[in-house]
Amino acid sequence: MSGSIENPDYAAFLKRIIRAYSKRIADGDIEALADLSGVVAELDHAIAQAVTKLRAEYGYSWTDIARPLGITRQAAQQRWGGDT
Repeated sequence: MSGSIENPDYAAFLKRIIRAYSKRIADGDIEALADLSGVVAELDHAIAQAVTKLRAEYGYSWTDIARPLGITRQAAQQRWGGDT
């Protein structure tokens, strides 16, 4: 898979940004709390898109999707739509 070597570094960078943003908000910017909540919604949407593409274009099963997330196949299928 292309990019798989750099993905852990990219994910670590993203986590650092989110932690830094939450610290900025915690320093008193209460109005930005809504923006941080929007980041959560965007992340949920991105995960759903990734799961859809992994299944449709690469043929990953629900078991494959669930394994790295530490959840059951059934939980993954319920969360991201199952097979229609």
